[in-house]
Amino acid sequence: MNNRELWQNALVQIELDTSEASFRTWFRNTDISSRDGGVVQVAVPSKIVKEWLMEKHGKTILKALRSLDAAIRAVEYVVHRSPARESTRQTRAPAQPQHALDLSSLYIDKRDNLNPRYTFDTFIVGPFNQLAHAAAKAVLERPGLVYNPLFIYGATGHGKTHLIQAIGNHFKKTHANKKVLYVTSERFAVDYMNAVRAGRANSFKDQYRQHDVLIMDDVQFIANTEKTQEELFHLFNTLHDNNRQIVFSSDKHPALLPGLEERLKGRFSAGMVAEIPETDVESRVAIIKAKLDSHGFSIPEEIIQFIAENVRGNIRELEGVLNMIVCKSQLKGKGITLLDVRSLIKHNVRPARGVSVDEVVRRISQYYDVPEKSIYEKTRKKEVVKPRQIIMYVLREEFNVSYPSIGEKLGGRDHTTVIHSCEKIKEELKSNTSLEQELDHVRALIRA
Repeated sequence: MNNRELWQNALVQIELDTSEASFRTWFRNTDISSRDGGVVQVAVPSKIVKEWLMEKHGKTILKALRSLDAAIRAVEYVVHRSPARESTRQTRAPAQPQHALDLSSLYIDKRDNLNPRYTFDTFIVGPFNQLAHAAAKAVLERPGLVYNPLFIYGATGHGKTHLIQAIGNHFKKTHANKKVLYVTSERFAVDYMNAVRAGRANSFKDQYRQHDVLIMDDVQFIANTEKTQEELFHLFNTLHDNNRQIVFSSDKHPALLPGLEERLKGRFSAGMVAEIPETDVESRVAIIKAKLDSHGFSIPEEIIQFIAENVRGNIRELEGVLNMIVCKSQLKGKGITLLDVRSLIKHNVRPARGVSVDEVVRRISQYYDVPEKSIYEKTRKKEVVKPRQIIMYVLREEFNVSYPSIGEKLGGRDHTTVIHSCEKIKEELKSNTSLEQELDHVRALIRA
């Protein structure tokens, strides 16, 4: 694997552990400049980026690189402003065959930082995001006068950045003479600090106050930054008093943002606050189909349904799974099977939440209609042995619990008994399709 491929693959993993706004701000124009033994040198465009990556993302970067090459033991960062440097949009995912999903960004306009890929036409509306979508569309009817500010919040990967940038792109298209700016709160803070250090605070104020629409992503990152919050407070008042549209996004409701000044919380909540919660199954099916259709690729309906029911993370995680499925299909040179998809999800998708052993025992006991206490007993009754073996298999394969721990939790059994049970279920799955279906039902019960 050459340096470019190594960094491309690392970025795919890093993006899953990083907010979209942060990834776009700090990993753009980065690559691996050299690799000497176990030390990797990452080239960055400025000293500020170097310091930020070292302090905030160093562990994530090293972890991603070591997962791809166990010989890597350290990462160094060097400032290297090369005009030939490839942008993050070219390195966010490995090069893919024809028909593979291209999830990278299109060209981003440096004047307003808007990504033209994020439009209302490509935003998939479902029951989970209808309110936020309706509020965003309403803003466009009377910008600066209705829902000002508009505050969209929700967990990472739920589509906040897409929606707020869609506002900017639509406004830009319909009001060619107006100025729009999209900026992350991190970028705003860095710009402010640089301006103060360089004695250009007034020009910084003028630069930000000239816009007709200001869109600020991931505003939670300015919490506990007194001077930056003060500057944002005055900027907000200036824009709001002049009926300029302001749009914010965050991972939490403004009232629940720790380290945020009360006066800002009040202003953020004064307009319209809309949540984008976790997607439901119906919406995930729609998202999967839309992503596949837009890139000219299709997979069987049963696989789409399986993905929607089992990948319960954010939309970005759904995209990552689809990307892996398409790449796998291209490598095989034929259609992908449900078994392939199960394997990919199992080894590449993080569990949505932790589950206790007691909960797994309870759910599976209910499914097979056996008393929970019988699972822990030494009985060899046939109606109990099978559920117990499946419990052991699920704990090991789905939640990576160690064999000794499983044995200890389930009545003090020896770890060799657990190994034998897991291997028995694995072997039976090769030929027993009804057992596969039972396990799918069990997984759904546990995740419910």
